[in-house]
Amino acid sequence: MSLRKLVCTAAVATFLVIAAPPAGAVEQSQQDGIDALPFTTPTEVWATRSLSAQPGQQTPQFLRLDIAQLTPRFVTSDSPGTVKITGKIVNIGDRKVSDIVLRLERGEPLATEDDLRKALREPAAAESIQPKFTPIAEALEPGQQTDFTLEVPLRGTEPTSLEVEQPGIYPVLANVNGKPDFGGQARLAALSTLLPVLGVPGGETKGRSGAPAKLTVLWPISDRPRLVRLGGEGQSELIDDDLATSLSVNGRLYGVLQAYEQAISSMSTAMCVAIDPDLLRTVQAMSTGYRVRGGAEGKGKTEARLWLDRLKMAVTGRCVVALPYADADLVALNRAKLGTMRTLAVTDGPKLIQDILSVQPLPNLVWPEDGVLDQSTFDELVTPQPDKKYPGMKSVLLDPTGLTDAPGTAPVGIGGKNPVTAVKIDSMVSDALQGSDSRPRTLSGVTAPVENQPVSVQNALAVLVFRAGWQGDGRTVLVAPPRRWNAPISEMTEFLTAAQKLLAGGYAAQTGLAELTNATPSTTNAKVAYPPEAGAREISAIIANSVTNQSAELNGLVAAMQQEDTQHASPADLADPLWLGLLRAMSGAWRSNEQGARSAVEISQDELNALTGMVAVTQPNSPILLGSGDSPIPVTITNKLDVRVTVRITLADTPGIRKLDLADQVLPARGERVVRVPVEVLRSGRFPVNVRLTTPEGVALGDAVKLEVSSSAYGTITVIITVIAAIALVLLSGRRIYKRVRARNGESGDAPSIENVTPEKSSA
Repeated sequence: MSLRKLVCTAAVATFLVIAAPPAGAVEQSQQDGIDALPFTTPTEVWATRSLSAQPGQQTPQFLRLDIAQLTPRFVTSDSPGTVKITGKIVNIGDRKVSDIVLRLERGEPLATEDDLRKALREPAAAESIQPKFTPIAEALEPGQQTDFTLEVPLRGTEPTSLEVEQPGIYPVLANVNGKPDFGGQARLAALSTLLPVLGVPGGETKGRSGAPAKLTVLWPISDRPRLVRLGGEGQSELIDDDLATSLSVNGRLYGVLQAYEQAISSMSTAMCVAIDPDLLRTVQAMSTGYRVRGGAEGKGKTEARLWLDRLKMAVTGRCVVALPYADADLVALNRAKLGTMRTLAVTDGPKLIQDILSVQPLPNLVWPEDGVLDQSTFDELVTPQPDKKYPGMKSVLLDPTGLTDAPGTAPVGIGGKNPVTAVKIDSMVSDALQGSDSRPRTLSGVTAPVENQPVSVQNALAVLVFRAGWQGDGRTVLVAPPRRWNAPISEMTEFLTAAQKLLAGGYAAQTGLAELTNATPSTTNAKVAYPPEAGAREISAIIANSVTNQSAELNGLVAAMQQEDTQHASPADLADPLWLGLLRAMSGAWRSNEQGARSAVEISQDELNALTGMVAVTQPNSPILLGSGDSPIPVTITNKLDVRVTVRITLADTPGIRKLDLADQVLPARGERVVRVPVEVLRSGRFPVNVRLTTPEGVALGDAVKLEVSSSAYGTITVIITVIAAIALVLLSGRRIYKRVRARNGESGDAPSIENVTPEKSSA
C-alpha cells in the first residue's frame, strides 16, 4: 500500500466532533445512553474513533487525540482572527512514539446541501490547505499523555494559517503525526469537523439570501420511563435513583432546562418545549418523597422539587407540546391493536401538563417517535371518536422521510376525510444533532464501530448556519434535537447561542410552532410514508404481545369491578395507573433496547399481579370435614380492593368429588364472605381440592388454594349403586333358591312320573 493511500485511510478513521466526559470515558461500554455520562465537567471533548480492522487483520493504534475546546465554534466578522484548540494527546499503543507534531488543515468550502449531507455521513476532504506542523512532544511512552494548545491564524499567509478568505462551511482536520518505534513518520491520529464561517474577521461577510429563514426550535424534555408505582407521600416507587443525579446540578435534565432558561429571553417566540407527561408525573412524585425498587429511600426529593418549580416558572406563558405519554410508540400500539391505549397516550398528557404546570399545551398536535407514522396509525390518530370525547389530531410533526408529495419546507396538508396539517422537521439539522448515536457508518469500505457516545453539536451548528446564511429564502427550519438528548450543558448552550446570532444578524426570524400548525398549507395532497428502517426500530412483537395479553387481563378485571358508592374508589382509580404502566412498557425509549423493554413489561406484569392478588381465597386453618355426601364445601373469599368485585369460584377436577353449579358471587369492597360451594361426594376418603377465583371473563384472581376435604359419607351415586347391587344380589339369590327347590321336588321336565312305575315282585 502506498504512503498516500495509508494516510488517506487513516484520515477517515477518526471523525465527528463529539461531546464527552474526560478522556477515555467514550471507550466504556454503556447500556443506557441517556444518563450514562456523569456530566461533572462543563467542557466538551472531541475524541478520535477507533478504526475497525479488515477481516483477519488488526489495525494498530498508537495515539488518541482529545480536543477539549475550539474557539471560535462559529466564525463571524467580530470573532478573533485566530482559531484555537486545546486538548491532549495520549499514547494508547504498545510502543514509544517520537517527534509528535500537530497541524490544522482545511478543505474547500461545501457549496451545496448534498455536499453537506455527505460530510455528515463521512468526513469531507480537508487537505486543500496544509499549513506547517507545530511540535507537540518529543516522545510519549505507552500510557503517557501531553496537553497542548494550538492557535493558528484564520487568514493570511503565515506558515500555520488556514487561509480562510471568504465565508463558507469549511471541513477542518486536526492532524497528528508521529514516529512509532520500528516504524516511520506517519499520521497516527486525526479529527474532522465542520467550521462555519459566516463572516471573515477583517474581511468579507456573507450577505443574506432573500427572506430570513423561519426558525423554530422544539426543545425536548424527556427521559426513559422510571416510575413503578404512584403512591402517597413517600410511597411512590421508582426503578432506580438515576433521576436524582439527572435533576441535580450538572445532570442531564438540569442542563436541558438550564439551556432553555438561558435562551428563552431572546428566543421566546421561536422556542417550544416538548414535555413527556410521564417524566413530569415521576418528578412530581419524587418531590413528595419516594422509594427505589428494593426498599431504599430515594435521595432526589429536594432536587425534584426545585427542578419542577424552575420548569413551571420557565414555561409559564410559553409554547408547550405534550409528547405521547411515556413517549409511547404509537405505531407499535396500533399494530398490537391497542387502540384504547393509543388514545390514552395522546389525551392523558395534555391534561396532566396543565394540572402540574398550569400551562395549556398546543391542542390536537402529535410528534411521534422518529417523526414517522404508518398509514393505519395516522388514520386512527386523526379520526374523531365522539363517544370517547376524542377530537382527533389536527396537526402532526413529521420527518421529511415520513411524507411523500410534499415539496418545499413549508407546512403541507394531508387530505382525506379528516384533513391534517403536517409540519416538517429539518432532518439535516436533527440528524447532525443525533450524531453517530446508533448510526453505523462506513469509511472507505471499513466499518467504524458503533459506540454509545454523547453527540456533538458542532456539525449541527454548521448545518444551521448553512440553512440560514446560504439558503435562507424564507424556508421553514424546525429544529428538533433527539428526544433524550445526551449532551453537556455547554454544547446545548453553544447551539442555542449560534441560533441567537443568526436571529440577531437577520439571517433567521423567530417563528412560533403555533404559527406553523395553523398555517394554510399550499400543498394539500401530501401522504404519509413509513420508511422500512423505521419499522425495524419499532418495539418488538414479543414485547407488544406481552402488553396485549396484560391489556386483555386488565380489561377482564375492570369488567368485574363496580364502584361501591361515592365514598369508595371507582374501577378507573385502580386501573388507570396500570394502563399508564403498560404505556411505559411500550415507550419509544426502548427502541433498540430489548432488555429495557423486557424489564418494563415485567414491572407492569408485577403491578397487575399485585392488583389481582388483592382478591383471593383464604387458606383455612384446618381440614374441612363433610358430614354427608351432599354437604357443601365452605370457601372463604376476601376482597381487599376498594371496589365491589364479581368473582367465580373454580374447583379443579378432583377424583371423588363433583362440583355442582354455583352462581357468580359479588364481593363487597374490602369485604369477606364465606361461600358454601355445592359438591357431590362420590366416595368416602380424603381429597385435596384446588380452589381459585376468577372473574366471569376468566381472569385469575389471587393464587390457587389447596383445601384438605375429608368425608366418611356416601354420595348419592354410591348409594344408588349399592341399592341396585343389593337388589340384583337378592334377585339372583332368589332365582338360585327357586331352581333348587324345584329340583328337590322333582319338578324337572325330564324325570319319569312315579304313577307309571310298577313295583318289582320278589323272587323268593
